[in-house]
Amino acid sequence: MDDQQPVIIIRKVKKRHHDGHHGGSWKVAYADFVTAMMAFFLLLWLITMVSPEKRSAVAEYFKTFSVLKESGSSFMSGSSGILDKAGRVADSGQGYRNREPGLSSKDLEHRIKIAIDEKLQTLKDQVMVSIVDNGLKIQIVDKEGSLMFPLGSAEPTFKAKEILRIVSENLKDSPNRIIVEGHTDAAPFRSAQTTNWELSTARASAARRELENNSIDPGRIARVIGYADQELFIPQNPMDARNRRISIIVIQPK
Repeated sequence: MDDQQPVIIIRKVKKRHHDGHHGGSWKVAYADFVTAMMAFFLLLWLITMVSPEKRSAVAEYFKTFSVLKESGSSFMSGSSGILDKAGRVADSGQGYRNREPGLSSKDLEHRIKIAIDEKLQTLKDQVMVSIVDNGLKIQIVDKEGSLMFPLGSAEPTFKAKEILRIVSENLKDSPNRIIVEGHTDAAPFRSAQTTNWELSTARASAARRELENNSIDPGRIARVIGYADQELFIPQNPMDARNRRISIIVIQPK
């Protein structure tokens, strides 16, 4: 009888890793949950730190947001992304892009006329308010014996400052942008370095400073222009004192 060799059988056993207390997948899920909760509480904290005006501006944006219309861009695109106190998006390159149109020209006209009647009784004939194509025009004019600027000067008189203060009070809460224009009469004014062009521009800029000193945001100023005697208020009489004036145009977005 032949000697029989023992048969060696090798058995490979694969261990299965069951999810359980000693597994690792639950830790990943838990970490995701903790991260999400941290982000949620951080969001809540940030919301409480933002003023109500800014919160309402952001909420208004997402109310009207359209993926098809605004895909690929954000409400901050093209701007510095800073919201001002009125909830507008401030654009360092283009000034203010108004999310809200503000008061209509008709409403602003009514408001300013009431303020002039109540607070500027002695000066109301020197303030003309009218609706024009691009918004509302407020003209502050000279009359004989009652000047808005001393002759040849760009320093506003007390009367001019008072009118500009009342106008500012009624415009500061509106988001509309503003154009400031300076005008002179046709009297030849020429010194070594100054003409009616320089004088009208300097007066417009002085009026701009008064508006800003009375809480008009500088970012709302769209243009400051001097027209000299090229756009007369009384064209039939180029020397009429009323041709010397400041025009403030409140632009109505179309």
